[in-house]
Formats: sequence, structure tokens, C-alpha cells
Amino acid sequence: MRILNQDKEESIRNLLILLTPEEAKELKDDLELLLSQDLSQGQNHAHINDSDYQREITIAIYTPNNYTSFNDKVKKLISNE
Repeated sequence: MRILNQDKEESIRNLLILLTPEEAKELKDDLELLLSQDLSQGQNHAHINDSDYQREITIAIYTPNNYTSFNDKVKKLISNE
């Protein structure tokens, strides 16, 4: 698991996420969709937004074989931690 604060471009070790029931369902549905797809085809992430689009969670699934498709910051986070 890697957690990146994209605003500050730094790793986070401990995170609390508070979701409404609707947001939790969207997260669950997106995770199930990602897990059902072939990760080598580039479908490796999803975005979950709050109702006002003021906050966003980006989730991604990576493996040793597919993380090179991410941007340089994410590749560095995965490979260095």
C-alpha cells in the first residue's frame, strides 16, 4: 500500500477516510470493477468525488508489472518505499 498526498507531493503513513454511504458504495463498485479488469490494459485507477466535487479520492491497483504506467511521482513512491 502506498498513500500519496498529491497536494504536498509526499507520502502519508496513516490516513483516516470518512465516507457517506453513497461514497462508500461508489468506492466499493469502483474497486470491484478494477479487480475484474485486466490491469495490463491500463485500466488501473478510478476517481471517487464528493457531491460538490471539492474532494476526490483516486484509487489505483498496481502490480510489479503494471506500475510503470503511472506518472513519475507515483512510480518513485512505489519503487522507493
